[in-house]
Amino acid sequence: MKEYPFRQDKEDMEELLRLYNDRKSGRSSSFLDEESFEKIINYFDEKEDLAQAQEACDMGVEQFPYSSALLFRKADILIATRKYRDALDVLDLAELLDSRDIDLYILRTDAYLALDEQEKAIRLLEEALHEFEGEEKIELLFELADVYDDYEEFEKIFDCLKLILEQEPTNEEALYKICFWTDFTGRNEESIRLHQQILDDYPYNELAWFNLAAAYQGLKLYEKAIDAYKYAITIDEKFDYAYRNMGDAYIRLRKFKDAIEVLEKVLELSRPEDVIFEAIGHCYDKLKNYGQARIYYRKAVHLNPDDSKLYYKIACTYINEEQWTQAVKQLETAMQIHKAVPEFNLAMGECKVQLGETRDAIFYFSNVVRARPKSVQGWEALIRCLYLNKFYEEAMEQVMAALQHTDGKPLFIYYKSAILFALGKSKEALLYLERGLQKAPKQLKEFVALHPTILQNQLVVDMLARHRKSGKA
Repeated sequence: MKEYPFRQDKEDMEELLRLYNDRKSGRSSSFLDEESFEKIINYFDEKEDLAQAQEACDMGVEQFPYSSALLFRKADILIATRKYRDALDVLDLAELLDSRDIDLYILRTDAYLALDEQEKAIRLLEEALHEFEGEEKIELLFELADVYDDYEEFEKIFDCLKLILEQEPTNEEALYKICFWTDFTGRNEESIRLHQQILDDYPYNELAWFNLAAAYQGLKLYEKAIDAYKYAITIDEKFDYAYRNMGDAYIRLRKFKDAIEVLEKVLELSRPEDVIFEAIGHCYDKLKNYGQARIYYRKAVHLNPDDSKLYYKIACTYINEEQWTQAVKQLETAMQIHKAVPEFNLAMGECKVQLGETRDAIFYFSNVVRARPKSVQGWEALIRCLYLNKFYEEAMEQVMAALQHTDGKPLFIYYKSAILFALGKSKEALLYLERGLQKAPKQLKEFVALHPTILQNQLVVDMLARHRKSGKA
């Protein structure tokens, strides 16, 4: 039978349940000791038969009224069945028998939280911390951290985890959790000091290196972060989150080739994710390798076909290659998912301009200014499109609206000047040109880019000469 311990356990439990049921039904008065009752209660609890578990608790406590262990189990079952006040009464009795059992504080905390009495839970645990040491104190600190989370005292969660690590520097649960709460609370400097102290004594702890790196990254010290991540992956070469974060740090430093290398490692170590494919695509995009960027964006799309942003990014690679028709196809797909996104409409408008489809371009640019009336970009595209296609009256109408919505941005003063020149209103045009030069002389190039032949106008040339001479342009 020693070869089949699980079978033996099952048979022992069946015998125990038989004795228990015989006693309960009055068929037998067989003696069950305290440990047997605990096993029976645990059996019903694991089966999620709380009614039977509570009945076993009641019978056990009746036979062993001075058993704190059975009283704690009874309180636990009462909490599970939402009888929180009854549970607290039972715990008051258990405390008379054993006030040094950590379960007393854990169960009371659970009851207080269920009753929405977080302050009592916090006060109880804070007092209990003075009564315990070692593993029990660490358990209470974790419990207190959970209460602070429920109470939204987020800074104190960090404090609890810090205390745990000061007592047990290699506690994995605390190391995992403090990384998140460091980022959430922004206490990166404290985290750096804490993990440097841990690493002084435990230099081969990869989680401490990772947390140190993440804290550096939170302070935008990306070079230091990368160095710390390298230590983490030297200790654990399969630490995929370290490669993932390192990839982000390389991207921040615009070291796109290095980022691609470490992100490819993430794909080797874990299941494919759309965000990783997208990040690699972004790197190739920045390296102007648009074909390779599309490959990875499409891999991301395969995993997340409802992400409109991915189709937009593919479209942008085609725009960068001046493949306007291909870009339009991708933008159409993106806009089937999210029609009103201003960036999508702006890109579609630019494609339509290049394809000579002016009316469509105006339609899409108009969508942008409706969605973001205070944004310069949409107005600029719309007015430029109207101007270049000689819709001067409509352009003037839109430039007036742009000036109103953007609080008189100098760019549109220049554009108004250009439109007035096109309408043959040279005197008024010169007045607006001069106003533009006074407000933003560096934006003159935008005026010239809109209509380069304007520099053949002697009146314009003379005005620019006067401003250069006076040092204003």
